[in-house]
Amino acid sequence: MNPSLAATQPAASGLSRALVALLAFCCGAIVANIYYAQPIVGLIAPDLGLSTEHASLIVSLTQLGYALGLLLLVPLADLLENRRLMVATAVLAGVSLLLAGTSRSGQGQLFLGYALLIGFSSVAVQMLIPLAAHLAPEQQRGRVVGNIMGGLLLGILLARPLSSLVADHFGWRTVFVGAAGVMLAIILLLALTLPQRRPEHKASYAGLMLSLLTLLRRYPLLRQRSLYQALMFAAFSLYWTAVPMALAGEHGLSQSQIAVFALVGAVGAVAAPLAGRLADAGHARAGSLLALLLAPAALLLGLTAPGYSVIGLGLTGVLLDFAVQMNMVIGQREVYALDPASRGRLNAVYMTSIFLGGALGSAVASAVFSQFGWQGVAWVGAGLPGVALVIFLAKVRRG
Repeated sequence: MNPSLAATQPAASGLSRALVALLAFCCGAIVANIYYAQPIVGLIAPDLGLSTEHASLIVSLTQLGYALGLLLLVPLADLLENRRLMVATAVLAGVSLLLAGTSRSGQGQLFLGYALLIGFSSVAVQMLIPLAAHLAPEQQRGRVVGNIMGGLLLGILLARPLSSLVADHFGWRTVFVGAAGVMLAIILLLALTLPQRRPEHKASYAGLMLSLLTLLRRYPLLRQRSLYQALMFAAFSLYWTAVPMALAGEHGLSQSQIAVFALVGAVGAVAAPLAGRLADAGHARAGSLLALLLAPAALLLGLTAPGYSVIGLGLTGVLLDFAVQMNMVIGQREVYALDPASRGRLNAVYMTSIFLGGALGSAVASAVFSQFGWQGVAWVGAGLPGVALVIFLAKVRRG
């Protein structure tokens, strides 16, 4: 069969459930790479000679690397054959994880470089999602993207408890070496099952990068959705970087107990398919308003004594995850509809802004928590989506 025909046939009849499930699994497994370190920075940092104040740099540099990969690599999905590009980035991710897992004591600065590279090379997931949107028929696009995002978000949420459990029983290095093995399986799956897709867009790489600015100027909706989700994800990363410190330092939980706590947050992944269905049904504005109200409210729970209990912190995590995932999927659905021929670049702009926000939230987490405790985390975390809510409501009033 002609590879180009293989790439276009699924778009006519819709993606099969098996392929959607496979894409969801691959997305979850790849994106997990940038979250494995989040709950175990307290183990990694002292072993590698990093101070407590610098521990959260491991997380923020991973997210910064991811943002750079989104900006510099993901637009290539509109220029190069998609399957080959995704396999190449997945190979780099596997090598980066293996290097991180074999780091020796005292190599903190070198490990930070590996963290940056892990993030940079884990962007194949953001090529898979636009590919699925391209292959799915219009009437099913929100549902397909939502289902695949559900797998991605489960990867985000399950990465934390998995890494905590593995690190507690086998050491933190096993987390990264094991993740490298998973990437090998992902490389084989992508190479054997993905259809080829050769984009119609023809341009130089420099022209492709300049077109990102053109898209950003052309579409106000892209700017708005990018800002909303960047602020939401900054709060998300602030919470999930700080909460393991609070649970271990002030509630006395072990790494295995923190793993169980992080599993609770996985409940929030149900928001992704729900958000996709809401967007398909024309309720994107109502869904976004709910998400932007829920996120600050969830974090402000931590200002109360019950809200700062282990159960209260868990409830905050569930509500915050639900809000962030709902707003992300609705935003993606709207952004993809702006220009079907530019979905890779639109996704690059959207997701780059999100992970720049995430890197900011992770970077300040250690300092905010050490200086102001959980009350500081709650106020800063609530303020970030609060700003997005104010901007959203102002836009609604203007019509």
